[in-house]
Amino acid sequence: MPILLFLIDTSASMNQRSYLGITYLDIAKGAVELFMKLRARDPASRADRYMLVTFDEAPFAIKAGWKENHTTFMNELKNLQATGLTTLGQALRASFDLLNLNRLVSGIDNYGQGRNPFFLEPSVIITISDGSRMTNNGGVQDELHLPLNSPLPGSELTKEPFRWDQRLFALVLRLPGASSLEAEQLGSVPSDESAVTQMCEVTGGRSYCVRTQRMLNQCLESLVQKVQSGVVINFEKTGSDPAPISEDGVVEPPRATLCTPQAWHSCHKLIYVRPNPKTGVPVGHWPIPESFWPDQNSPTLPPRTAHPVVRFSCADCEPMVIDKLPFDKYELEPSPLTQYILERKSPHTCWQVFVSNSGKYSDLGHPFGYLKASTTLTCVNFFVMPYNYPVLLPQLDDLLKVHKLKPNLKWRQTFDNYLKIMPPYYLLPLKKALRMMGVPNLISDSSLDCGLSYSVISYLKKLSQQAKIESDRIVASVGKKTPQQLGIKVKNQSSVLSLAYRKDFKQLLQGITGEAPLRPLEMSMKEFGGFQIAILNKDVKPQSYRNAYDISRWNLLDQLTRMRSNLLKTTQKLIQGQDEDFLLQSWRCQ
Repeated sequence: MPILLFLIDTSASMNQRSYLGITYLDIAKGAVELFMKLRARDPASRADRYMLVTFDEAPFAIKAGWKENHTTFMNELKNLQATGLTTLGQALRASFDLLNLNRLVSGIDNYGQGRNPFFLEPSVIITISDGSRMTNNGGVQDELHLPLNSPLPGSELTKEPFRWDQRLFALVLRLPGASSLEAEQLGSVPSDESAVTQMCEVTGGRSYCVRTQRMLNQCLESLVQKVQSGVVINFEKTGSDPAPISEDGVVEPPRATLCTPQAWHSCHKLIYVRPNPKTGVPVGHWPIPESFWPDQNSPTLPPRTAHPVVRFSCADCEPMVIDKLPFDKYELEPSPLTQYILERKSPHTCWQVFVSNSGKYSDLGHPFGYLKASTTLTCVNFFVMPYNYPVLLPQLDDLLKVHKLKPNLKWRQTFDNYLKIMPPYYLLPLKKALRMMGVPNLISDSSLDCGLSYSVISYLKKLSQQAKIESDRIVASVGKKTPQQLGIKVKNQSSVLSLAYRKDFKQLLQGITGEAPLRPLEMSMKEFGGFQIAILNKDVKPQSYRNAYDISRWNLLDQLTRMRSNLLKTTQKLIQGQDEDFLLQSWRCQ
């Protein structure tokens, strides 16, 4: 069930108009609606869940979350207004927290017990902004800062605020105010140069610099194709480069090259996790190991990175598989690594993969799978096998073919030695795999231990309960409006003379504010009939100056003269208020 979260910039700068004659905010609303229409072409879109978050203060930023239906989403989208600041970092943190609400409750992250690619909530965050500089109540920010303090319990278990199945994409609107006569260039849309670009790349996404309506449509078509079920993994090379292969398939001796990093040495890409066509849910057996060995004496868990670092060795090996033993197969997203492997044209060899510090007696760890080009050389697949499979598979093959499922004492001793160097969280999936193969029970239930201490297990259960309470609280807060506050509201009565012209204006003002006592004779209910206690919206800010757009072009020079006189204080006279009465008196004097 893909989750599509739209993060809309509702800062005041989104009110600027483009050459299309509409504001940036209207363009963003239309882009969301067009995306939904394009996405509806895919039958799989029936299971999509849409969320809407803005740049407002939390928790009022969440307009549509886990409980809101499609109708609520569309109504909130149409009613969006651009009146705030460009609080991108705060809004991103609110979006990630919203997506992570139920992860501890469901146990989807499986902390301390391996990462299961087939247990995921694929999420795509699409932010639409004008790319202006970040602002908050404290001023202008030069860099994008995500708040580190999160209200969600258990957020300290992951170093980053996002997870490996959440990707960020940004549509940065750069449409000019006037149409350009230059010919529009066709091709791929370039990335934007704003601060959000780096954040997109970290999560496995990208940004788009949108300059025309046609480019926006092209970006939306591309984003629809990005809605894929998968997780992001860091693939990094370990060891030396492989020997080059000639055109006739002969391995050539290594050549002396400069020690410069190649693009395929480190790739930050997605692996596609395809759902089962019958059930629509991904199915898998083996986890990706943790980057530490579980210690039953440790009271805490080390925080993990959002994306696992999987190291691959370029030493050519033969792919191993035996009958009836389940394995998981994932396709890699096209990247320089997949291109390099396919160009070698060796579909009958593979490269083993490791996770550092996953083994008990090895820094690099033991292989848990391999990378291999498909037979047709159209893609590269990532095979996930049992931990240290080069040792386990020959033993199981002997058990099936030599011992006929009746192992002797020597075989059992070898198998027990293998279990000692395998992370304990592999015991349960291994027992299930042996049962599928028809192998007798070789792992007793008493030995099924996850390897975590009692304090860690208790802490994870406590976090799950706290996360459920916090989830209910945030879900209940969605849809609430910004709280209102008491204030003084002044009615505009043209028949009443402005109080500023009274000689005792300062004394009246002190009486209203409570700074000094006011004589009863000076406080008249008739004079103050325009003052009343009323509810004022917190979002409505007092406007001290006239709106520049309300001044006609014929009065601009005259208005600039007044502004220069007031601001630069070129005259000894006091600044005088400009109201209807003052303008009338000035006109009569002329």
